[in-house]
This record gives sequence, structure tokens and C-alpha cells, in this order.
Amino acid sequence: MERTFVMVKPDGIDRRLIGEIIGRFERRGLRIVGLKLLRPDRSLAERHYAVHRDKPFFGELVEFITGGAVVALAIEGPQAITLVRQMMGALKPEQAAPGTIRGDYTTDIQANLVHGSDGPETARAELDLWFRPGELLD
Repeated sequence: MERTFVMVKPDGIDRRLIGEIIGRFERRGLRIVGLKLLRPDRSLAERHYAVHRDKPFFGELVEFITGGAVVALAIEGPQAITLVRQMMGALKPEQAAPGTIRGDYTTDIQANLVHGSDGPETARAELDLWFRPGELLD
């Protein structure tokens, strides 16, 4: 079993796609082991996107993610990281295949509805950042 972090971003909340997005993961057979709705503060957003700190779009990422509520998810299942990323689809809307979350619902690279960890180390770090000890199901 593998765990990964997924975030439904503010545009997903605003568009009322929380249930659709979570439902896709559940129908695939993945298990939700942590879930919370929150509005991230600047400190949390900056820590989450720290890998992009020196890139020109860092400020926009932080502003976007702190501009509204998000849903933080811990998802578990065999090959959860790979499956979640495949289900999300490519970051660029023109490359996101139909049938993926982004392929079905996005037209903008920044307002792309979801974030998912890109590897095991990132998943552990992001889960630790967004969830406190004891908040995830065993």
C-alpha cells in the first residue's frame, strides 16, 4: 500500500467539483484516509510550494492557493501516487487527455483543479505538512 497527498484547489471548490474529484478516486478503488477543508495561510502555501521558491511563478502559486478554501486529501492504495497522477492528467490543459480530471474540466494551467504528490518522498513530506499525527486513518 502507498499513500499520497492530493489537494483540490480553490478553483475546484468554487466550481463545486469536490465530490466529482473524490468520487473518481474512490471509484478507482483508492481509499481516502484523511480529508480536511481549510483555507491555507501564506506560511503553509509557501512551505508547500518551496521547491518553486526561485521560479518566477512562485508568488502567483502562493496567491492562488491562499485565495480560497482547499480540500486536503490523504489517499491510499496500491501504486496510489502513479494512479492519482494518471487520473489527474497533464498539467497543460492542451495535453490533458479526455477522461482525466484536468482533461475533462480545465482550460488553464494555473487553475488546474488538483495537485498530487509526484513521488514517495514528496508524498511523505506533503502529508506531514498538511496533516498532524493522528489525523490519518490506520
